[in-house]
Amino acid sequence: MAGEPQDDCLFCKIVAGSIPATIVRETETTVAFRDINPQAPTHVLVIPKAHHTDAAALAAAAPELAADVLRETQVVADEEKLDSYRVVFNTGSGAGQTVWHAHAHVLGGRGLNWPPG
Repeated sequence: MAGEPQDDCLFCKIVAGSIPATIVRETETTVAFRDINPQAPTHVLVIPKAHHTDAAALAAAAPELAADVLRETQVVADEEKLDSYRVVFNTGSGAGQTVWHAHAHVLGGRGLNWPPG
């Protein structure tokens, strides 16, 4: 069920504290932690604590929570002292999503070319 923790979800396990992560921020509704395979000098994931499979499902089911995630990307960027940064939501395997829990990538600390892939 949307919003409920999933036993087989890596990010739900991070939220629960059963899998370690380098957490940089936590709010009542979100957790931000460093990516274990960083693609830039700063690569932080911001996730909702509630389980939603991807950004589209999150926006449809809980738009206020989606706004919390997006708001936290700015706070992370500020705390990481990024003058410019990229926020990426991969939605679907064709876009590179590998963990089926909505998450935003905050990338910065180097030039980011366009198009990205």
